[in-house]
Order: sequence, then structure tokens, then C-alpha cells
Amino acid sequence: MMDLWQYEKELYSKGINIIGGTDEAGRGPLYGPVVAACVVLPKDFELEGLNDSKKLSEKKRNLFYDYIIENTIYGIGIIEAEEIDKINIYEASRKAMISAIKEVQKKIPLEYVLSDAMPIDIDIPVIPIIKGDAKSMSIAAASVIAKVTRDRLLYKIDEKHPEYGFKNHKGYPTKKHLEAINKYGLIKGYRKTYGPVKNYIENGKC
Repeated sequence: MMDLWQYEKELYSKGINIIGGTDEAGRGPLYGPVVAACVVLPKDFELEGLNDSKKLSEKKRNLFYDYIIENTIYGIGIIEAEEIDKINIYEASRKAMISAIKEVQKKIPLEYVLSDAMPIDIDIPVIPIIKGDAKSMSIAAASVIAKVTRDRLLYKIDEKHPEYGFKNHKGYPTKKHLEAINKYGLIKGYRKTYGPVKNYIENGKC
């Protein structure tokens, strides 16, 4: 079984102690922001079962979220759909991560960052780790914070626009979501450069 502390331990062994893990949620949806989190774990942090947030049930994610925010230092970055359309989702994800990192830096002087695959140009060293949310405890914690934060934003939107079903699909292009777009049109928050939304606009339906 993989040691989720392997990257952190290697840095600890070099005298590097303040390590942030960063990850994002929401690259694929047609609607809503991309959300990133950066989390600094204490060395004695324990949370059995923590790994990539996508592999956790929603109930467990919410429990883990509460535990993580109570026992870590964290920051959150949010980039809205309008800006995603301007700079593309890759750059928006990077910008959200940098924003989350800067939020942490207001609280504690970060020495190193572990990111989920994303190269980040900041003034401290960064190690991009492919599938980092399944290989690093810090990134896994950030994954949970980012995912739950984004889901809760979509629940609030669902309360205002229940006809779209955001609480179920979280903005992803499911069949029912696409049917809702065709029936009700677009509301503020859709990513207009994304295929199904772009096609809807180009076909003169809004």
C-alpha cells in the first residue's frame, strides 16, 4: 500500500517543515467556478481513509472536510466561469491554486508546495505530482476541501434554480443537465467556451 506521506517525509528529512498540498475541483463542468484549495498538515495529522476525494462517498467527504478544516491551515481559491472563458480552464485552475496558496501564505510562511500535476510559477519550490491526490496526504486533503467547497456552492445555486438539477450533476454535462439547458436556456455562470454551451449559443437558442 502506498505511503501517502512519502513526499512530505522526504521534505521533512531535508529540514523542510511547512508544506502545502494543492488541488482543484471543477475542470469538467459546464457550469460554475473552478475551486482550488491549499492545505498544510501538522506532522501528527491522522485521517484513516483519506485519499482522492472523487473516490470518497459524499457523506465521508463532508466528515473529512470538517475534520480537515478544524485541524489544518488551509486556503481556498475560486475562479468564476467568466474568467475561465477568458483564460481557459487550465490557466484558471492554475490561478485558483495560486490564489489558495496565497491565502495560506497570509497565515504561515510556506516552504514548499506539492501540487496535483500542475506546474505553478510562484516564489517557492513546487513539486507537481501526477495523480497527486492519491499519492500525497497534503494533496488528498486539499482535494477534499476543494471538492466539498465547490459542491456546496452548487447546492446554493440549486436552491435558486432547482429546474436545472445542479445538486445532482454539479454542473457536469449529464443527459438531464443538457435537457434542462435546452428547455430553460442559460443562466449566469455557464462556461460559454465549453462545447455543449457554445453549440447552444451558436445555434441561436439564446
